[in-house]
Amino acid sequence: MLNVTTKTGDAGETSLANGKRLSKADATFAVIGTLDELNSHLGVVNSLFLKLNSELKKTKEKKTLSDQQYLIKQIQKQLFVLGGYVAKANIKLSLEFLENLEQNSILLQEKMAADWHNRFVLPGGHILAAHLDVARSVCRRLERECVIYQIDNKVDELLLKTINRLSDYLYVLRCFINEELGVEEHYV
Repeated sequence: MLNVTTKTGDAGETSLANGKRLSKADATFAVIGTLDELNSHLGVVNSLFLKLNSELKKTKEKKTLSDQQYLIKQIQKQLFVLGGYVAKANIKLSLEFLENLEQNSILLQEKMAADWHNRFVLPGGHILAAHLDVARSVCRRLERECVIYQIDNKVDELLLKTINRLSDYLYVLRCFINEELGVEEHYV
């Protein structure tokens, strides 16, 4: 039987994918931990998408929301890839994934009212949008942690670009959700 408890990290160190041991206080594990936290928040988002999609009748909006739910699942998988990359596994980052985020963000923006982004929006609205706000905030923290991480580590530029585009996408998606569901936004 496999035991999750190895006791090898009890002294405050753990191993990277390449076997190198580092302090758990190393910037590497701040990035990996925040990737995990973001993935957990997106798990809640995915669950809320499931609930919302079951409540909606068959409409073009439901199709768009289903497409975005699928993308959220792909993002969750990509976060594991990013974690593997940071943990020094032999992984290449994907320009295709970055471009897909950008294309989906543009698609959603084109479906919204022309003035959707003219003011600062208070987080909240529909519960799904509110959880996307939390995920976006965690993603922004992840971006800051990656900037610190890259001080001592050679990093593919796609890492920061992907995380930056992801936070943009999460913001656009939360705005789209509120607009699509007719939830009133509150502004600063």
